[in-house]
Amino acid sequence: MTHRVIAKALPQPPVGECRAAWRRVAYPSNRRGIAEALPQPPNLVADSPMPTELLTPLSSPPDTTGEIEVSIVMPCLNEAETLQRCLCKAQQAIERHGLAAEIIVADNGSTDGSQQIAARLGARVVAVREKGYGSALRGGIEAARGRYIVMGDSDDSYDFSQIFPFIQRLRAGDDLVMGNRFQGGIRPGAMPWKHRWIGNPVLTGVGRLFFHCPAGDFHCGLRAFRKTAYDRMELQTTGMEFASEMVIKSTLNGLTISEVPTTLDKDGRSRPPHLRSWRDGWRHLRFMLLFSPRWMFLWPGAVCFVLGLVAALCLMRGPVWVGGIGLDIHSLLVAGFLALLGYQLLIFGLFTKMYAVVEGFHPPHKWLGRNPHVPLEAGVLAGIVAGVAGLALLVHAVWQWQQVGLGALEPRVTMRQVIPAVVLMTLGLQTIFASFFLSILSLRRRQAGE
Repeated sequence: MTHRVIAKALPQPPVGECRAAWRRVAYPSNRRGIAEALPQPPNLVADSPMPTELLTPLSSPPDTTGEIEVSIVMPCLNEAETLQRCLCKAQQAIERHGLAAEIIVADNGSTDGSQQIAARLGARVVAVREKGYGSALRGGIEAARGRYIVMGDSDDSYDFSQIFPFIQRLRAGDDLVMGNRFQGGIRPGAMPWKHRWIGNPVLTGVGRLFFHCPAGDFHCGLRAFRKTAYDRMELQTTGMEFASEMVIKSTLNGLTISEVPTTLDKDGRSRPPHLRSWRDGWRHLRFMLLFSPRWMFLWPGAVCFVLGLVAALCLMRGPVWVGGIGLDIHSLLVAGFLALLGYQLLIFGLFTKMYAVVEGFHPPHKWLGRNPHVPLEAGVLAGIVAGVAGLALLVHAVWQWQQVGLGALEPRVTMRQVIPAVVLMTLGLQTIFASFFLSILSLRRRQAGE
């Protein structure tokens, strides 16, 4: 059986430097003995056959009894064209700065021999069955033994030999260090125009607005973080939105975030990237919306409720003229529905926030606390008050109808009572049932904590 690595028209890494760096990978103990015991890496040349015996993985990783400071994690799915260059650059950084480090290739089911290339170059291969960019990274990170984690794409778009500034920031106390491609520079052809001028600026702007995050490049693939900080994030996503989730949860948990200017090079692959612009862009935006009940529900609901309430209060007294336009009972009906819609959105926002806190997606809120609890009786009482007020208005309208023998009524008069009455009764019922639902959520939290 023969494997071929397709790398036409792509420059090969400096094999001499790669080989020297590879031989002296900075394992924390018995570095010289291990380097001498390891076989030489293959010289991967474009379109050259790779003998099967050279692709056999190492029988076991080197025995490391000392502490590993840095784990470099590379997600991989059929990256045989570029993986060797990424590993060589990472090994150069380890050698140059004397790092006690390991390199992990989180393989997501490659079929082009990427696993064998990684193993022969001294990396630890972690097989991740669950598909997806986030799944691969989570598998690699969870297997990492280092105190600090550096993650980056294995398509040669980032220079792993320049990771030391990230480690310096972590040593200085930061929890998450983001690369910033807009500060470090984007090589010609490295990023499609729609990503550079639309996708990344818009999504980063939305993230900064929603979550007040200091990062200026939400989606840079090169970043570093503490393993303890990663454990606090409790990341869940499996796809490309993993990058956004990491930044958002770091912000919500109050972690220290900093940036390092990073250069983005044109990736070295001859095939299209795994990223799908519109699909993955929507997944990022969807995640941000779902993780921000304030912007998804609270602010739209508050605007609708206040506008509807103010308009209804004005129209209850009689027609209102705005310029040459007369607003009457039909506008009152619309205002009532707008107030109901806004109130429903506010309730959804409260549901979502409490559920997120209960399930651990969001950290404890300053108002809701670590164990959110909404008094059932207070909500039911408020709902009863609103319902009774609406019922009183409705009874008064029926009494006026009875005064004219249950005959025809003047709509402009009676509808100014009936519409507010129905709106108040509906708000009251919504409040009562919402209080029961919130109590169920808080009850589940209390039971889980017992």
